[in-house]
Amino acid sequence: MDSATLIIAGIVGLAIGFAIAKFMEKGKASKTLSNAKSEANTIVSAAKTEGENIKKDKIFQAKEKFLELKAEHEKVIISKDKKIGEAEKRTRDKESQVSNELAKSKKLNIQLDGKLKEVTHKEEFLEKKQSELEKLHKNQVQQLEVISGLSADDAKGQLMQSLKETAKTDAMAYIQTTVEEAKLTAQQEAKKIIINTIQRIGTEEAVENCVSVFNLESDDVKGRIIGREGRNIRALEAATGVEIIVDDTPEAIILSCFDSVRREVARLSLHKLVTDGRIHPARIEEIVKKTENQIEQEIVEVGKRTVIDLGVHGLHPELVRAVGRMKYRSSYGQNLLQHSREVAKLCGVMAAELGLNPKLAKRAGLLHDIGKVPNTEAEVETPHAILGMQWAEKYGEKPDVCNAIGAHHDEIEMKTLIAPIVQVCDAISGARPGARRQVLDSYIQRLKDLEEVAFSFGGVQKAYAIQAGRELRVIVESEKVNDEKAAQLSFEISQKIQTDMTYPGQVKVTVIRETRSVNVAK
Repeated sequence: MDSATLIIAGIVGLAIGFAIAKFMEKGKASKTLSNAKSEANTIVSAAKTEGENIKKDKIFQAKEKFLELKAEHEKVIISKDKKIGEAEKRTRDKESQVSNELAKSKKLNIQLDGKLKEVTHKEEFLEKKQSELEKLHKNQVQQLEVISGLSADDAKGQLMQSLKETAKTDAMAYIQTTVEEAKLTAQQEAKKIIINTIQRIGTEEAVENCVSVFNLESDDVKGRIIGREGRNIRALEAATGVEIIVDDTPEAIILSCFDSVRREVARLSLHKLVTDGRIHPARIEEIVKKTENQIEQEIVEVGKRTVIDLGVHGLHPELVRAVGRMKYRSSYGQNLLQHSREVAKLCGVMAAELGLNPKLAKRAGLLHDIGKVPNTEAEVETPHAILGMQWAEKYGEKPDVCNAIGAHHDEIEMKTLIAPIVQVCDAISGARPGARRQVLDSYIQRLKDLEEVAFSFGGVQKAYAIQAGRELRVIVESEKVNDEKAAQLSFEISQKIQTDMTYPGQVKVTVIRETRSVNVAK
């Protein structure tokens, strides 16, 4: 009974507790809901406020953008209006110009119509005159045929034959005269150009030989150069290929070799060895090797300086090296580099006088003798002009330059105007008095012979051959030779020179007779 009551009471308690819990939960939920609604209202209000602010900002930005675009649009419109105004102005100017041109054209057309009418009238008048002339001509021809007994065609044929013969004779005479004048003028111009070229180019010539002298500070050094049992001098001769002559010549050693490059290597090597003081075979070989490299660099530098001095550009490095090697070569005692420089200058001047390309001529003149410095023994057997032409072709020189190099000794045919210029300038450089040993000897002998011819006549006091043998000045004794005899003596000397001597060009003989009267006032 009590347990059932307790159970019922427990159930009732649970129900009441559940009801109370539900009621309390419902109240709490109601309160939570009211709070949520309040927060929601607050958020919505804030959102509305923020939305209004954003809307205002966007509207403001949109207005600013609109104003900006409007300003830009107005600028574009103003620019276009300005361009349109300028275009309209140009159009108006063009229209005005076209109107003026149309007015001028209309005026010209009116004048042209007047001229055409005038020409038409003259043409009609001339046609009438032409027909009248033709009638008169026919009548005259008929009358002439009747008088001469020949038809017009026969008379025309006889007249043409006579005119042909006369014209042929006149033409032959004119051609002969023109050819003679051309020959005379050509010879005079050629002489003038050559003489002007020679006079404008002057170079110093130095005759080289196969011997160099190495000077010493004292003869004590000779023993050190010879070395123990001659080992130093043998090593030096083997390394350089030069014969070293140590004799009784005081303070000097003679270096003998036909190759000037080897002589220069030996001279510089000796100088370095003597200056250094250490002279033995190993040191000799080292110094000679360094000197050979130094000479090779000097050859390249000489070639570069030469082409720069002459204004020859774009030359292949091997050709520049060949030009430098010419410094250590000689031809008939004439230094090859100096000869080539002189020929280049002569060619440049002569080509300019003839209206040709002076730079091309100067290039050919500089390279014309590069075949005289061959690299191998096989190249020695090839004529130097042909070898030089082959080198020039190999290293990309122009055909005109190659032909001038190959043809300057007539090994090949001359195909350009530069070729004879190079040949002539080569001859001028070689024939210059003192340039080559043989030429110098014969030149001096010719001058001596000229003076001897003058001294062979009586009354001659002094005789001087000047102007490279082109003039002989004879000073006579005034007591023995009078004025008439002076003129006769000048003629006789010139005749004897002409008959007894061989010489180029002309020799002017000038006889000078001077009379002096001297008194002393005391």
